[in-house]
Amino acid sequence: MNPRTRLDRFADFIVQFVPDAITASVILLLLLAVFALALGNTPLQLIDAYYKGFWSLLPFTSQMTLTIVLGAALASSPVFQTAVGALSRLPRTASQMVALAVLLTALASYCFWGLGYALCPLVAVFFAREAERKGIPLHFPFFLATVYAAVAVWQFGLSASAPLLVATPGHFLENLTGVIPLSRTIGSPAAIIDIVVYLAAVIATGRLLMPASNRPLSDFPSAWLLAEQAPAEPFKPTTYSEKLEAAPFVSWILCAALLAWLWYHFIQKAAGLNINSMNVTLLLLTFLVLGNVKRVSQALEKAVVSAWPIIILYHLYAGLSGLIEHTSVGETMASLVAASSNPLTFPVLSAAIATVFAFFIPSSGGQWAIQGLVTVKSAMALGVSVERALLALSVGDHMGNLTSPFWYVIVAGIARVDFRTFFGYGLIYAAIWFLIGAVVFTFAPC
Repeated sequence: MNPRTRLDRFADFIVQFVPDAITASVILLLLLAVFALALGNTPLQLIDAYYKGFWSLLPFTSQMTLTIVLGAALASSPVFQTAVGALSRLPRTASQMVALAVLLTALASYCFWGLGYALCPLVAVFFAREAERKGIPLHFPFFLATVYAAVAVWQFGLSASAPLLVATPGHFLENLTGVIPLSRTIGSPAAIIDIVVYLAAVIATGRLLMPASNRPLSDFPSAWLLAEQAPAEPFKPTTYSEKLEAAPFVSWILCAALLAWLWYHFIQKAAGLNINSMNVTLLLLTFLVLGNVKRVSQALEKAVVSAWPIIILYHLYAGLSGLIEHTSVGETMASLVAASSNPLTFPVLSAAIATVFAFFIPSSGGQWAIQGLVTVKSAMALGVSVERALLALSVGDHMGNLTSPFWYVIVAGIARVDFRTFFGYGLIYAAIWFLIGAVVFTFAPC
């Protein structure tokens, strides 16, 4: 029997008390309803708020489903497997494995958060398989948690929701804050310092705390098969319609149309990167690397199973968001920051209250829409810059992703493991993320 470590025992202890994401949403619903009633909201107001919130994330659900499915389909392509496989063969030690996997995931996440979530479990699986082949001891659940932790950098990356929103003319707080350029939020010294220090801490923790009880990827057969490059059976068209599916020129026509969309979006309209443009880019890349409609269809059939948590869970959590937004709960929770803080403690308290909100709202843009007004007014009253308040709130926003089962379930679905396998280890990185963020956005210039 492999030796047990304290870290293993901690992870095993934690998962005994972690419900699945659907059960967690029900528990949160009950707690939130009791809180709302205690604040004087009537049962009818609660029902109305839940009604308004339940389908409020429907467009975003569709967008996120596409991001996850297209990312998984793209990752299943020979081009991606070859590229990531080649990168996974570069490291010669466990330290190099951890460092390269973390930096690769962080790069994808910095470019676009959806891409980071879709690719991080696949990067972990590919690197863990190569480590086992080389005889490098690697505890896969802990390694997966480490790679997942790197996704957090998207909060200060090119697709950060709140910074992009306040940089857009006409945003809902423009009368208070004006238009805030990205150079003062994600491009600020504080944001850059936070990313560098956090990634260094993740790499160091991933190596120094790697459990001695080695659990290689082969202990998880479904995950191992995910990284195998089993060649697909050759498709032999027999009808005219099947020949069209296998013909590359059909994909080329669609790719031309998608390129025209991107040209019009970025050049003609001078619009920026958003989830729609990223999904068009992912769709374009999927058709380019897979080559024809038949291969794309086969890849999507396998990839779509990874998106079921989003399709169902977003609406359950959107109902909770409605209870916060359309009752007195949201303003009451957020106003606690202004009432109990000063300029020095404001960032850490903002991050703490944002952590609570993040348990109920799986959308960063939705969280800023609910908390933004009170957060901005509180910051101004205390003499704290809006940029500092926004960035501190982003720390708490991602604490929800690192401490609740919602995104763990999605990542685990792609990796083909139970989310409880690595959830306990992820809490270590949640503590690191919060501590570094609280210190940086309290003292660093922004």
